[in-house]
Amino acid sequence: MQKIKVGIVNYLNAKPLVYGIKHSPIIDTIKLVEDYPACIAQQLLNNEIDVGLIPVAVIPKLKQHYIISDYGIGCDGEVASVCLFSEVPMEQIKKVLLDYQSLTSVRLIQILLKEYWKIDVVFEQASKNFRDEIKDTTSAVVIGDRAFEQRHISTYSYDLGLAWKQHTGLPFVFAAWVANKKITNSFIQEFSMANQFGLDHISTIIPSLQCAYYDLSIYFTKNIKFKLNNNLKLGLELFLKKNLSIL
Repeated sequence: MQKIKVGIVNYLNAKPLVYGIKHSPIIDTIKLVEDYPACIAQQLLNNEIDVGLIPVAVIPKLKQHYIISDYGIGCDGEVASVCLFSEVPMEQIKKVLLDYQSLTSVRLIQILLKEYWKIDVVFEQASKNFRDEIKDTTSAVVIGDRAFEQRHISTYSYDLGLAWKQHTGLPFVFAAWVANKKITNSFIQEFSMANQFGLDHISTIIPSLQCAYYDLSIYFTKNIKFKLNNNLKLGLELFLKKNLSIL
């Protein structure tokens, strides 16, 4: 039987899900591909993988999509690892550099600047060393593990998960497990069990990870919401509607 190709992000926020998959029987039936979010999304679009933990902003670009399982990466307020960083207050920002590793966060900051903060800025695609350019009136969206470090560097930080919550009253979903073809129910059930296994072993996972800039026990149990409940799904639905309006 041909193995199902599963793409997953290699950020800290996905470590519990990675752990669950790697330590469950399902690992023998899949080929696991690890990369950053935008790359995993492109692989799903190119049909190079079958399932991916992808930025939800990519969903409308897929010819067909199936959200499998109720697991993903979300938040209900402060997410800590997705922020806009600057050296000046929000109202003085003139340019926003967009993290090349992200897609959902790029759309999210565009929505928030237009609807919530109500300021006009110039958007620019960021290069690999873009954090060095955060100065004067140039700000940047930084996501993932690098955002933890940047919180200790920049004068101002604006948490995008918190801003979305304040703007809409809803939680936010950054990534979900999405397939580009129909997947059997038996696989989805086993896949969901593997995800839950990882969540059940967060206390085991944390000591094996290195993060000098943030308390991972708080991050995994307070900031990140791995189970996509009804409120998170409502937040996802609203984001996808707003996302379509700026495509």
